[in-house]
Amino acid sequence: MTATATAAPADEPEESGGRKRTRANGEGSIFPYKGKWAAVVWVTTPTGERRRKWVYGRTREETHDKYVHALAAAKNGPVPTTTPNVAQYLTRWLEESIKPNREPTTWRYYDLMARAYVTPGLGKKRLAKLTVRDVQTWLNGLPGKCQCCAQKKDEQRLAERRRCCAAGDCCEDYASRNTIRAARDTLRAALTHAMAEELITRNVAMLVKLPTARKRTRKGESWTVEEARRFLVFSRDWNDDLYALWVLILVLGLRKGEALGLRWTDVDFDEGALNVAWQLQRVGAGPLLHKERTKTDGSTDTLPLPEVVTAALRMRQRQQDQARRIAGKGWRKSDLVFTTRTGGPIEPSNVNRAFTARSLRAKVKRIRVHDTRHTCGSLLVALDVHPRVAMQILRHSKISITMEIYSEVPPEETRKALKQLGDFLEKPAD
Repeated sequence: MTATATAAPADEPEESGGRKRTRANGEGSIFPYKGKWAAVVWVTTPTGERRRKWVYGRTREETHDKYVHALAAAKNGPVPTTTPNVAQYLTRWLEESIKPNREPTTWRYYDLMARAYVTPGLGKKRLAKLTVRDVQTWLNGLPGKCQCCAQKKDEQRLAERRRCCAAGDCCEDYASRNTIRAARDTLRAALTHAMAEELITRNVAMLVKLPTARKRTRKGESWTVEEARRFLVFSRDWNDDLYALWVLILVLGLRKGEALGLRWTDVDFDEGALNVAWQLQRVGAGPLLHKERTKTDGSTDTLPLPEVVTAALRMRQRQQDQARRIAGKGWRKSDLVFTTRTGGPIEPSNVNRAFTARSLRAKVKRIRVHDTRHTCGSLLVALDVHPRVAMQILRHSKISITMEIYSEVPPEETRKALKQLGDFLEKPAD
């Protein structure tokens, strides 16, 4: 047994024969213990308590060195007498520091990284004994480890729904560069807090290098301009209640939560502007959150409204007015642009299912809602939106970045069809 232990002997033992121990100068409380050696130093803990710190070694010399080191540490400042392992500390850090003080989405993000990546690889390591080599070895192993196998994702499915790793056909779900970086950053944030609590003296996660990992690619990760046009035309012709939401996501590049959190007071038809400042989210099994904070500070902005977006929002107004009349007294009053048939907020997961269903009916390839953001710039080009306006919508810092997108001109037939999207929407309702 080496290094500091968390449990102290019940009584300080005496030397064999009941004789009083004799110690060399400077050894202090060093004595034999269970076939090895132990020593005790009185320290002040980070909480201000006076407690005994125990150290152990295989030989007297080894124990003496640890004793001298502990004595020096006690003179320099507070010293913890117990050291949790990484898994224990992550749990406490998430519950006591992150959950009460950060956004629910931030807590969920850190919690996922901790449970799926950090704890399985480093959870049993003592916090005070965690080394740069431990962290580097863990990171180096992530790129070549199938996470479906490691986390038993397929095994947790119902037997009839297992399709890859549990069925003997590994899906090779390797962690991407961004995932590995996120796992490292989660550990680094936790260790930074542990330093502030004076549980450790350095953050070893800041001293490692990220390994080379494959950049995850997904087939069909975005639509072409023609596919986006076909999807929007189908949704418009079908009088889809979510047509305006698809337009906001595809043409303005709004995130799903930003679009669902949009209020009518954020829409200025006279000025042709849209204020993006709210988002609607569900974190885990908790309630829906409508909060005045977007993903980043730069995400909160006032965006210009191209004609097709204005037409789609006008259409949405008529749809909501009709739904309000049908619901009557059962209507839930709110200022949200996108609501259910009774006026309540829309469940974000229902948007995902609706998007998949519309994609199949429109006969375009299946992608995620989030993937539509990649198509935004190309659509702005096809709609002949001025580059300066597109720069503001895409939130680029330099016009040169926007002009790189404008160098890719879609077919003329597609451009004409997209311009006609909002034509009939301006007609008054029958």
